[in-house]
Amino acid sequence: MLQNRRISPNSPLASLLKRAHLLLLIVIGAVAVAVPMSAQSFTAAGTKTGTILGTVVDTTDDPIPAAHVILQGPAGDGLTAVTKDDGGFAFDQAAAGVAYQIIVTAEGFADWSSSITVEPGENKTLPEIKLRILAVQRAVTVSYSSKDVATQQLKAEEQQRMLRFIPNMYVVYEPHPEPLTTKMKFHMAYKDLSSPVFFARVATWAAVQQANNTPHYGQGAEGYGKRLGAGFADATTENLFGNAILPSLLHQDPRYFYQGTGTNWSRARHAMFAPLICKGDNGKSQPNYSTWGGALISSAISTAYYPGANRGAGHVFSTFGVGMALHVGSSLAQEFIFDRFTSRGKH
Repeated sequence: MLQNRRISPNSPLASLLKRAHLLLLIVIGAVAVAVPMSAQSFTAAGTKTGTILGTVVDTTDDPIPAAHVILQGPAGDGLTAVTKDDGGFAFDQAAAGVAYQIIVTAEGFADWSSSITVEPGENKTLPEIKLRILAVQRAVTVSYSSKDVATQQLKAEEQQRMLRFIPNMYVVYEPHPEPLTTKMKFHMAYKDLSSPVFFARVATWAAVQQANNTPHYGQGAEGYGKRLGAGFADATTENLFGNAILPSLLHQDPRYFYQGTGTNWSRARHAMFAPLICKGDNGKSQPNYSTWGGALISSAISTAYYPGANRGAGHVFSTFGVGMALHVGSSLAQEFIFDRFTSRGKH
């Protein structure tokens, strides 16, 4: 049976045991220090990325789905993501310590960008990214045809009234008028011939002729009736040939173009030459064959129904001269008088 022995403190065995115990304490301390450091080194070596989270909304805090988010590195490389229905996005593999540029784009919104970095193992949540609605500027090309513009200008001219009831559509106040089509020229002639003022004008002129006993139809109701009929025939043929038929064939404009500016002499000269020089459909000035021809043709046709004493070449040219003089007087009146009393249509 073994008996317990007490070891002497000064014995070699006791000294050996003390040294072994001291060595054991040193090993335990070293292990205690080395294990955490190794774990930290392992964590740092194994985790080199971070996570970036964010939400994209508009200025009213409504989420913006399908927005494109680009996480771009300094070398041009990067990651992309698309926001979900709630506007959220995430980058799970963002390299730590990299100075990223985050760019957010969405259709109909202005782009948004910012700089960002993430630490290893960090979950970084960005503040809400608010995109403002993009102010869209669109270039609109307006195309039109000269016919459309001429139609609108003609409608305005048809509304022109002198003293609020006398049609005055054969004068142009528009500074940049478009040429008339053939249909428009005949339309204007029809509007003039069907106006009650036209009939009043012819009736008044017949009364003047009755007083002067010309043409020689005699006096009384019968004479006035013949002069009235002849007056309608004269005015109708001159209007049709001078304002519709010849202007259409010769591509000339039958209207008077109001000048309204410059010296009185320049305006008077413009008015006096209007029956002699007209504006073509091409915008260039040319001899006014339409007005000359309309007056001559009307005078020639009148020999078919005028009494014998008022026929012949002398009658034709005298009537032509009177007609041209009336055109000059009308142009002067348009330039200096009628414009003051004419209400103009809206273009």
